[in-house]
Amino acid sequence: MKKMFLFFSHDLTQIQKNEAKNNLYIKEFISLDDELQEIWSSIPSDEESLKEYLKPLKKFLEERASLGDVILIQGDFGAVYSMVNFAKSLGLKAVYATTKRTVEEIVEDGKTIKKSIFEHRRFREYE
Repeated sequence: MKKMFLFFSHDLTQIQKNEAKNNLYIKEFISLDDELQEIWSSIPSDEESLKEYLKPLKKFLEERASLGDVILIQGDFGAVYSMVNFAKSLGLKAVYATTKRTVEEIVEDGKTIKKSIFEHRRFREYE
């Protein structure tokens, strides 16, 4: 049973879940628990290295993931780079979500309001 681990700070939309099930053959979605989510969502900007900081997340993957599982990774660039490389070393498929952005401009009372709409397009593998 193929699992998708979620290393990002949002909830999957139904469209994303459907694509993961239909195109990546995902049967189970694994979110981070509150403690690990806080670690992932609060990457410290003042640390010179994230090697020690990311250890709990790497341990979680080592204990729960199986060869061929998928990990959706988005967030801090350095943390993403480290986790993508680590995930690949475990034989996992590391992906990110791509979107199409549409911008609408509305003029109200002499003010221009920009509204950005992001629409999921696909999951793309980190290469």
